[in-house]
Amino acid sequence: MGKVRKAIISELRSYANPKNLKGMARFGIHGKNMLGGPPIPVLRKMAKEIGKNHELALELWQSKIHEARILAEMIDEPAKVTEKQMDSWVKDFDSWDICDQVCSNLFDKTQFAYRKIGEWTKRKEEFVKRAGFVLMAVLAVHDKKASDGVFRKFLPIIKRESIDERNFVKKAVNWALRQIGKRNPHLRNEGIKTAEEILKIDNRAAQWIAKDAIRELNSK
Repeated sequence: MGKVRKAIISELRSYANPKNLKGMARFGIHGKNMLGGPPIPVLRKMAKEIGKNHELALELWQSKIHEARILAEMIDEPAKVTEKQMDSWVKDFDSWDICDQVCSNLFDKTQFAYRKIGEWTKRKEEFVKRAGFVLMAVLAVHDKKASDGVFRKFLPIIKRESIDERNFVKKAVNWALRQIGKRNPHLRNEGIKTAEEILKIDNRAAQWIAKDAIRELNSK
């Protein structure tokens, strides 16, 4: 597997473009060991050609290269992902795109996803907490079989963490609230009610989260 990993890393480096890093920075994408390429469509094509491979995914993640880690989550196998791996990877998150890609393409498909929401939304680290709310948001869209009660339990968590003024946390909290509210009319009403409660909190982040959610959930 080492030779395969080496070949993949070499291919990723061939796309490196430092000029792209400035463009990524404008979108708030900052992180260590970034190549500035290849773009997501190319990574998806590479992932399709490589196929699912859990062990190779672990090796690519260990490279610490930003783009290699995105590729890693694309080829990993959800059924083989352990809690230990999830807790290890989440601590490595250093940009919102890595966080969102891993949570929405891999972690949400694991058997531990809902458990991690409860754990990570309590954490202090910015991207760990964001990961909890990103999972909440994407599961509200992806898990069609989950009951309303599952998501109703998340609303107090959203209210509790609405006072976190860190940009990447508050945006994820807002995202989760909006996606839960968009699942169906019943949760929409409860989402609006929660947003109205948040609106009463004297906090800038809470005010923004609530107003934005109310505007979207009340729109046609």
